[in-house]
Amino acid sequence: MKKIKFNLLVVIGSFALFTSCTDDLNITPEDDDVFLTEAYFNSPASYKTGLGGVYANLSLTGLTGAGSSNIQGLDAGTSQFGRCLWNLQNLTTDEVIWSYENDPGLAELQRNTWTTSNPIILGMFSRTMAQVAFCNEYLRQTSPAKLSARGVTNPTLLADISLYREEARALRAYAYYNLMDLFGKAPFNTENEAVGVAGPEYSRQQLFNFIETEMLAVAQTLKAPRTNEYGRVDKAFAWMVLAKMYLNAEVYIGQNKYDQCVTMCNNVIGGGYTLEANYLHNFTADNHTSTEMIFTLQSDGIVTQNYGPTTVILNGQVGSVENNGSTFGVGGWGGALRLRKQFVQKFAGSTFSTDERNTIISGSRPIEITNIALQGQGFVLGKFSNKTSTGVAGANQTFVDTDFPLFRLSDVYLMYAECAKRGATNATMTQAVTYVNNLRERANNSTANNISQTDLTLDFILDERSRELHWEGHRRQDLIRFNKYVGGSYNWTWKGNSSSGVAISNHFKVFPIPSTSLASNPNLTQNTGY
Repeated sequence: MKKIKFNLLVVIGSFALFTSCTDDLNITPEDDDVFLTEAYFNSPASYKTGLGGVYANLSLTGLTGAGSSNIQGLDAGTSQFGRCLWNLQNLTTDEVIWSYENDPGLAELQRNTWTTSNPIILGMFSRTMAQVAFCNEYLRQTSPAKLSARGVTNPTLLADISLYREEARALRAYAYYNLMDLFGKAPFNTENEAVGVAGPEYSRQQLFNFIETEMLAVAQTLKAPRTNEYGRVDKAFAWMVLAKMYLNAEVYIGQNKYDQCVTMCNNVIGGGYTLEANYLHNFTADNHTSTEMIFTLQSDGIVTQNYGPTTVILNGQVGSVENNGSTFGVGGWGGALRLRKQFVQKFAGSTFSTDERNTIISGSRPIEITNIALQGQGFVLGKFSNKTSTGVAGANQTFVDTDFPLFRLSDVYLMYAECAKRGATNATMTQAVTYVNNLRERANNSTANNISQTDLTLDFILDERSRELHWEGHRRQDLIRFNKYVGGSYNWTWKGNSSSGVAISNHFKVFPIPSTSLASNPNLTQNTGY
């Protein structure tokens, strides 16, 4: 269906993805005769397919389809990058709850009671460290010395490989960004260390410095926004990661970097992106055509089958009665995903009755979820679809064609507005209100629900981010930045394992280093409180 995309199922095989042993987190090839041999690089095309294997780790989990995992000891769902990211950033917040608590680790996450042995936390840590290893190995195998030894002299090929290397650096920096955000520390390795060496522990400050330096460097050499192949990173990707880092810098390193965030937001906004006319077209099976997508995690029902975030969201959001699976082009899992009351209330009132972002379906359901296992409790969502914007169903009713919108323009507008409110010297409140109203006009097809400067409070911005970006992997980070995640100033259904919500400890602002990872690397230390 998506002809301009990589066929990741092919390139992941070409790259021969590594096996990550969860007992030591050292990354080693599955078969030395397949990869890491000079024979692999006999074809000039191998350098691009090798890069494709690095990208593939963001969507696929193994060499034999959606049910396989190249990370030992974890199944495909538990170790799929986007699904782990969604579980940690959304399932632990006020936006969503999952009735399938028999899935290992889920109950702990959505009740905010996780421990160092949680398999989903291990899956995220392992998959992201694997991404670092893949990037490092690609950089080792494409070094100037390696290319010279192989007799690679074609100027066009050398220029292509140079760009591929910059993309691998960007993907590695993005991996470290997630480790910094979620865990606050990580073992650190680059291509300059030998395979299997246990990396030293880098603090949040050290990771921040590395990511910032890398992203600023590659932003000079990556392709201009919207000029690379779909699914590959460009300058806007680097700017976006930098913007997110600067927005959260007070959390990460105790420094105000809102001016720097605005600079990156302006770079992205000037990159040629425009709001998609219809909000919901950002979440359809052809959302790769959206004019506001900056970077997505790819999914395809034929060539990129995975139990990733959009497969889970689409099959999980379908209720047994209120929204039939055929409406969204999937078979459905009987309404496993429901909405916590506090999110539903963000769309309360007549103001949001015609808002395109309000896809909440109540039916005859109660808003309260007193028993998580009862799928008939709690409202459901209809945001994502496995049909195209013109109503054509995806090729597979389980594995969807809908990409996960990791970064899109709407987030940039809201980041700019937040920085303006927080006092950025290079942002204006007038422009901030304009950007917010751009989103509200798109959602309402009119100016009837536009806001004024007096309406643009920080609490309003936090709620508007949830209305615009719910289930897109941002909520935990947002709540922490607004000081509403830990403690008891803002509680939500089943926060802290209480049906009405209770305060949780400050140490839950970061996840623990998984116990098996800690045991395997003597350089690592556990986060406080675990």
